[in-house]
Amino acid sequence: MQLWLIPILPLAGFLINGLFGRRFSKGIVNAIAIGSVALSFAWVVKTLLGLDLSHPYSERYFTWIESGAFRVDFEFTVDKLTAVMLLVVTGVGALIHVYSIGYMAHEGGYYRYFAYLNLFMFFMLTLVLAANYLVLFVGWEGVGLCSYLLIGFYFDKKYCTDAGNKAFIVNRIGDFGFSLGLFYIVTHFGSLDFQTVFAQAAGKPEGVLTVIGLLLMVGACGKSAQLPLYVWLPDAMAGPTPVSALIHAATMVTAGVYMTARSWPILTHAPAAMDVIAVIGIATAFFAATIGLAQNDIKKVFAYSTVSQLGYMFVGVGCGAFSAGIYHLMTHAFFKALLFLGSGSVIHALSGEQDMRNMGGLRKKVPWTFATMMCAAIAIAGIPPFAGFFSKDAILLAAYAHSPWIYWVGTITAGMTAFYVFRAMFLTFFGEYRGQGHPHESPPVMLVPLAILALLSIGGGFLFNIPEFLGSVFQQPEVPENTVLMAISTLAGVTGIAVAWLMYIAKPDMADAFAGSVKGLYTLVYNKYFVDEIYDATVVNPVVNGSREVLWKGVDVGVIDGAANGVGDRARDIGGVLRLFQSGDIRSYATWVLFGSVIVIVAMSLAGGIR
Repeated sequence: MQLWLIPILPLAGFLINGLFGRRFSKGIVNAIAIGSVALSFAWVVKTLLGLDLSHPYSERYFTWIESGAFRVDFEFTVDKLTAVMLLVVTGVGALIHVYSIGYMAHEGGYYRYFAYLNLFMFFMLTLVLAANYLVLFVGWEGVGLCSYLLIGFYFDKKYCTDAGNKAFIVNRIGDFGFSLGLFYIVTHFGSLDFQTVFAQAAGKPEGVLTVIGLLLMVGACGKSAQLPLYVWLPDAMAGPTPVSALIHAATMVTAGVYMTARSWPILTHAPAAMDVIAVIGIATAFFAATIGLAQNDIKKVFAYSTVSQLGYMFVGVGCGAFSAGIYHLMTHAFFKALLFLGSGSVIHALSGEQDMRNMGGLRKKVPWTFATMMCAAIAIAGIPPFAGFFSKDAILLAAYAHSPWIYWVGTITAGMTAFYVFRAMFLTFFGEYRGQGHPHESPPVMLVPLAILALLSIGGGFLFNIPEFLGSVFQQPEVPENTVLMAISTLAGVTGIAVAWLMYIAKPDMADAFAGSVKGLYTLVYNKYFVDEIYDATVVNPVVNGSREVLWKGVDVGVIDGAANGVGDRARDIGGVLRLFQSGDIRSYATWVLFGSVIVIVAMSLAGGIR
């Protein structure tokens, strides 16, 4: 089946555009970048149609590491879980590539941008196709590198490079935990191969599996922006808007969810680790949703929404509903890509404006953008029959069966989600236009991907029944439908929409009045609970100042430079004394020779006397 062609095609696009793109026209750059991803998507479809997905299919290419009994092959594998991820990554990724033609048309570094996008696709596909944890780790680190390159794409702007550095450094913290988990797997399983490790999982001590599960979750917290390592993702908005869509919907942040779901045989035998994952997920979902209530940057609203929705996915994983978590990953890819690309269309129409307070009334000026984004907003609010309803309720029902309190917190979060997303919609598209200039609709090359994603946001939930498709993979018990619980969570979404309409359409002064009545709480939420400031004060500044004062001034300058410079200074001082002996007077030299001879004779006599 030549699985290697799936990731190698985007890699070829990266190499061609990266090396020669400066000399190409934009048309050639587009053909190479988009063609490579489209061909990858086509090869995915061809491969999946030619396989019996009831049994995993693997291709081994070469032995990568061999030491005694330990061996790691560079190997790809495909099963039903891989199939879902491949279609999401290549399908949504291809739409984002097409959209980028219009969005990036007037930007510098055009060829470099598409080269980075192709490299991003290569590493994410490598991660998804991996047959063992080490190959997965290559893709894992690769998407981290690409996020750094794309978030900091506008490298002449300091806040962009700072955001890229922040994403890279925070992810290194998570990756350290992930790498420890891999070492622990090698220690106790003697292998990193999925099939070998998973076959032994049931026979290993629960404590060992719990440690492994928690260490893997540390990695997932970094990559998928969960508490306490979520802080990089909102700042990732510094990159071009299509990059935000790619990171938030199809690639990097889904890696942590995929990795934990792939590790289900380990987690199902480590209930304590699963409980921790569920708690982290629901805490992140609620926490990020509260911050989204008060943001005014349209991309920041959707960024915190991503953090929150990823929390839902981890709730599914932690409650044992792995297929529900992947289900939400898929539907979220549809409506979140649409929300980001739609916001990009708005920003494009307003010549770079991102503050919703300077928008308003745009539904008549950019009607296609408005209509498609409304589909995504309804979907993320969990209103039937849109896609988000099915996946969100699959998670909430599993949460209720696991721990009812998680269901209720998740339901409240669903209400807040509906509120802040429709707050963004009402501020952007309704009322009077509050900005400058003359907004204009985006070109067809941007609108066609929006339309396709809108259709998927509407029908993707019932067209693709992921829990049924993945049932044989995860071997998890079915959670019976509960119409009452589903009605309650849907009512929460409807209530959130209604409150947003009341505060921003029916009585627009009500929002400011409410914010003034809870000024302290509003300030806290508006400033994102000052988490960044707390991290700066307790972690960043002590590390930076400690490095400067102790390592630089103390060790480097004081000890290393001091030792090297001290040797030089003493040598110079001794040399200064010795040069006085070089007078050029022969009589002086003779005197010193005589004096030295006397000293030698006396010393020898004394030495002889001592004997």
